[in-house]
Amino acid sequence: MESSYNKQVVLITGCTTGGIGHALARAFAAEKCVVVATSRSRSSMADLEEDSRFFLQELDVLSDESVQNVLSNVLHEFGRIDVLVNNAGVQFVGPLAEIPLSAIQATFNTNVYGTMRLIQAVVPHMASRKKGKIVNVGSVSVLAPPPWAGAYTASKAALHALTDSLRLELRPFGIDVINVVPGAIRSNLGNSAAASYSRMPEWKLYKQFNEAIRARAYFSQGAKSTPSEEFAKKTVAAVLKKNPPSWFSYGHYSTIMAIMYHLPLFVKDFILRKAMKC
Repeated sequence: MESSYNKQVVLITGCTTGGIGHALARAFAAEKCVVVATSRSRSSMADLEEDSRFFLQELDVLSDESVQNVLSNVLHEFGRIDVLVNNAGVQFVGPLAEIPLSAIQATFNTNVYGTMRLIQAVVPHMASRKKGKIVNVGSVSVLAPPPWAGAYTASKAALHALTDSLRLELRPFGIDVINVVPGAIRSNLGNSAAASYSRMPEWKLYKQFNEAIRARAYFSQGAKSTPSEEFAKKTVAAVLKKNPPSWFSYGHYSTIMAIMYHLPLFVKDFILRKAMKC
């Protein structure tokens, strides 16, 4: 492991190869940071194993014990955490009237409560040093919530709201809170959403929309999607600024969704119905 002296120590959740977290890990390392790359299994980020810039840890954001273990390992190894990036997330697609409640709970458990578990564990350490940065990865879908991914969008909307409150609450302790809002970024999110969709029950009311719902799993993975490496490089540059922005959005659809946010509801609904075939 490289010496962390005079380097930022960055802990990132959800660093599985092919995802945004993995790209962020590489981008932070390229900026001379020491990167604590975490995922539920080390084998899912095996390509980082031999690189001395990375400290790999198995982390389950759903487990208090797992979070505390990783934190104590990191503090023992480096003495500090300068930046926490809450990137781990899951997506289930399906109509809200029929998607199993367990799938909605699983979405919130990872995307909201998992994130808060990390924040509550890290904040006392950052507050004691009167410095630190917390980065929460949200979603542009919150700006114009589409059909078929309501659970995911709702979890990210909750995360946006928590991030706004945290930014104000943690400011007295010298901790910056940044809401990173990706547009359509090429990653393995589509594949994992499609895999979870195949385990969904057969829809009763929504049979005729089956193809449209399935297509929603891959909506962010079109030909014009922004490469995760490009997104990661821009994001890391923003986060590492002395005074980082409170909100950073980048990627395909990010501009159009920002415009959609300000449109009258009936216009927004019309556009989304056309785009999502409902």
